[in-house]
Amino acid sequence: MALLLEIVTPDRRVFCEKVEHVVLPSSTGEIDILPGHIPLLSMLVPGELRYSQDGKTSSMAIDKGFIQVRGDKVSILAEAAIDVSKIDLSAVDDARKAAQDALEEARLKGEDPAIIEELETKARFTVIQSLVKRH
Repeated sequence: MALLLEIVTPDRRVFCEKVEHVVLPSSTGEIDILPGHIPLLSMLVPGELRYSQDGKTSSMAIDKGFIQVRGDKVSILAEAAIDVSKIDLSAVDDARKAAQDALEEARLKGEDPAIIEELETKARFTVIQSLVKRH
């Protein structure tokens, strides 16, 4: 038996494949979801998502969002997600510095709260990517 894992961000569908199980960072701690899991709706927190396919474990850096488990389908709506193998640490470090500088400047200028929130999301996700990749 398998689970269908679907990960969607505002930009695109990042992942949609059958997996053996998935471990998610939730607001109440890590959740390990196996086939036959009870229905679940929970908040997703930034961190590392791990899943197994054909006996191999893979990871993704994932930002905040929501988790829904219904039947053998795990749906994740997240602000951002990226496969760990695609993370370039030097690019992430540069992006983190740029995002933090832009955030600091926006706060000093008293920018619109929506702009500040968007910059905070970008800065946070660069930190998550760095932590997950180095893990």
